[in-house]
Amino acid sequence: MAVTQLDKGNSFRALHQGPRAFIIANAWDAGSARILAGVGFAALATSSGAAAGTYGTRDGAITRDQALAHARAIVDATDLPVSADLESGFGATAKDVAETYLQAAAAGLVGATLEDATPGSRKDKPLFDIGEATERVAAAVEATRKLAFPFLITARAEGFLRGNTDLDDAIKRLQAYEKVGAQVLMAPGLPDLASVKAVCAAISKPFNFMVGIRGKSFSVAELEAAGVRRISLAGSLYRAAMSALVAAAREAKGKGTFGYIDTSLPAAELAGFMRG
Repeated sequence: MAVTQLDKGNSFRALHQGPRAFIIANAWDAGSARILAGVGFAALATSSGAAAGTYGTRDGAITRDQALAHARAIVDATDLPVSADLESGFGATAKDVAETYLQAAAAGLVGATLEDATPGSRKDKPLFDIGEATERVAAAVEATRKLAFPFLITARAEGFLRGNTDLDDAIKRLQAYEKVGAQVLMAPGLPDLASVKAVCAAISKPFNFMVGIRGKSFSVAELEAAGVRRISLAGSLYRAAMSALVAAAREAKGKGTFGYIDTSLPAAELAGFMRG
């Protein structure tokens, strides 16, 4: 029996309501999506950085159409619910943002993030003013509220990644986004567990912690104790895979040896994940 978008949406929502924190694994193509599903993750996400990498460019340089096509390939690869990293919503206005999230739902997604960073993270204004940012979140929420299946908007306070390390400001923003209906909240780059705990205590919706920053990534047990409900891996799996590629290529090119073959999974084992 086919898994419908309603099934996926209900499953994704239920994961956030469960008694324990869960990991949402970030895939970068259909093959990695199938591997992550085969390993046993219950939900998948995209990563803007990894998505850009598959197009051979830098984070923030792909278009809305490219991001959604990339997400669609991951959606179609498994029966798992998928949430997409849609950066700042690919729109200058709140109306544009609303259209992005309607298109995201049409692509088969059951969730997506929305950052309060300006497109390209402008040096003169790296973050939207809180009022405009809140309007953009509200537009995404309103656009997806009438869908025939649950669609979770994850609103991101980006200050700690964009030079604004004021924890009170991040909390104020998250509270504003929660008030207009964001179902999940996120503040990437929090420096320590005390900050994570403070944020979780200040909001009532599930908080997503982003793993992937050296020195600022903590264990599931630690994050769960701090109040985190969802843990995303951002581009860390993609970077791990590409780092292994670089190391293997450098060994072959520079040393003329092929030791990486001995530590790689057998082709048959990898192929097993691709059967669907």
